[in-house]
Amino acid sequence: MSKDNDNDKDKDEGESSSTAIATNAALANVQSTERVKEFLAKAKDEFQVKYDKPSQNTAKLEDFECIRTIGKGSFGRVMLVKHISNGNFYAMKILEKQKVLNYRQIEHTLHEKRILQAISFPFIVNLDYHFKDNTYLYMVLEFIPGGNMFSYLRKVGRFSEQHTRFYAAQIVLTLEYLHYLGIIYRGLKPEDLLIDTDGYLKVADFGFAKKITDRTWTLCGMPEYLAPEIILSKGYNKAADWWALGILVYEMSAGYPPFFADQPIQIYEKIVSGKIRFPSHFSSDLKDLLRNLLQIDVKKRYGTLENGVDDIQIHRWFSATDWNAIYQRQVEAPFVPKIKEPGDASNFNEYEEEPRKKILKFNAAFN
Repeated sequence: MSKDNDNDKDKDEGESSSTAIATNAALANVQSTERVKEFLAKAKDEFQVKYDKPSQNTAKLEDFECIRTIGKGSFGRVMLVKHISNGNFYAMKILEKQKVLNYRQIEHTLHEKRILQAISFPFIVNLDYHFKDNTYLYMVLEFIPGGNMFSYLRKVGRFSEQHTRFYAAQIVLTLEYLHYLGIIYRGLKPEDLLIDTDGYLKVADFGFAKKITDRTWTLCGMPEYLAPEIILSKGYNKAADWWALGILVYEMSAGYPPFFADQPIQIYEKIVSGKIRFPSHFSSDLKDLLRNLLQIDVKKRYGTLENGVDDIQIHRWFSATDWNAIYQRQVEAPFVPKIKEPGDASNFNEYEEEPRKKILKFNAAFN
């Protein structure tokens, strides 16, 4: 056989091999996509059953030993507690009914409990127990000991793009899951992203989450993270969450959000202007992704186009991301918090403890 024929044969075999590899990769992607669709369909059915028939009180305060406060909010606090029977540690969210009433947050509070008790996802905190008494509402969540992303981000200044991408991928998968269930999150911010013992994220605080079929109009969320359509009172949908993802990715990569000012009204003016400045260290791929997420025109925003979340997942900035490995928690985290022992709350701020009130006034609004 001539040398030219040998070269042609090698070339043909090489092309066949490349074609086979490409075909196998495409087939794997199709199979992976089908598995995702099957998972989401099953998850939606399971969610709907629990959402339609929410569980009643599943514990009582006497079941827990209260250790210390690990967080405070407008309506109450979060305490580290230990279950007396099983010895496990939890984060108990304690909401004062009167404050919830005063701030007209009854609907949001009920949505949070109803949604949390019905969902299950690797990057969302689990609601293990919930109950109430005459004064307080209690939600007992899994304790995530690594602290929140906000504190960690402020400590290190900013994340590398690789570090940011690791966290962003988890949020993309979480929003995909929630949106498939018909839930808009509306509360994305570093303060509510907890870091677990393996360095993965857990989305917490579903106080603004809501199940919707079309649009909603409530102005809620952190000013820096509000989408322009929320500010302009046009009514909004799940696209607002993809805008918030863009803000989060920017803040993780820069160390500060793209729109900030002393007063909320000034922040809103900057958001609706649509003008974004990128730090010089942002890669071209990152800037391209952010331009498509922080797109004022909802009809052109990534996550809401014909391909849905695929436009984000196949973007060049995510080209090295193995989405299945992220979901399976098989990727090594760039940061793993130091945890001394179960129940270690050293990654959380310390707060002055307050005695719980004893008000014997039942409120039917929280039934």
